[in-house]
Amino acid sequence: MNVIAQKIYNRILCNLYEMPCVRNPAEFHYQLALDKHLNYLPVLATKDLTLVKTLRSEGVAITSLEELSLPSTQKMIDASNHLIPRIPPSISGNKHEYVVHATSEQMMEYPEIFLWGLQKRLLNIVENYLGLPVAYHGAYFRRDLANNVKEKSRLWHLDKEDRKVIKIIVYPHDVNHDGGPFEYIPRSLTPTITRSLRDKYSYVQDNIIQKVIPSSKWKSCTGPAGTVVFADTRNVFHRGKIPVIADRFTIFYDYTCRQPLHPFYCKSSLPQDNLLSLTSTLSIEQRECVFWR
Repeated sequence: MNVIAQKIYNRILCNLYEMPCVRNPAEFHYQLALDKHLNYLPVLATKDLTLVKTLRSEGVAITSLEELSLPSTQKMIDASNHLIPRIPPSISGNKHEYVVHATSEQMMEYPEIFLWGLQKRLLNIVENYLGLPVAYHGAYFRRDLANNVKEKSRLWHLDKEDRKVIKIIVYPHDVNHDGGPFEYIPRSLTPTITRSLRDKYSYVQDNIIQKVIPSSKWKSCTGPAGTVVFADTRNVFHRGKIPVIADRFTIFYDYTCRQPLHPFYCKSSLPQDNLLSLTSTLSIEQRECVFWR
């Protein structure tokens, strides 16, 4: 199925899932699942619980690789440093191109990057926020180009995969206001935007958002190399600000629950055979996060 046909198909399915005869039973079973799993949520350390509480109130929580102190972080950093110079500044040569992703083959050469997102402590944090067992959709290593293209993820939007979508974003380099930081509008203000747009939105231009929420309320996630951003990209309007001085490199780790609202929008960052190879030595719990379907 080509890209245009896939988009049309997904839109039809999305509209179908929003019909009351489909949506209401799905929400009922979702709430039952939340209630049933409540007593099985992992116990968190105080600082991890603080992350979850901040996510619930703000929609975004910022920390660092140093603060997280995860065992395999140095391996991930080393792999990232080796991968960065191998991601070209362009693939298609299209004037609308604004991001270049590491290929599946490149990610398989540096498995430490993908595997970092499956560490037990990270999964515990995500599970506590989602309230349900975790589906891990993989890692995306991206190079956002310092050009003036303003399309798709550079516009304000909400992700569609689930009722809650967690993205953990790692900055391998320093990111200041001109470096293309992740930007968001606090969770408490997002309903104001959705009501104003009457749910007729996909990617929204600055001037439309500014009519509802002034730019003084927009927030930028800047920070030094090693900054880590936890964001619920379903429940906060967000975008990647255009980098001005130099290309921005980031790693995105994507998670939902295993009963996502729109499963047809969920995809893995790697092909099935790659996933089988990467996870052969992992625990049953980690493998269930990858092979959740």
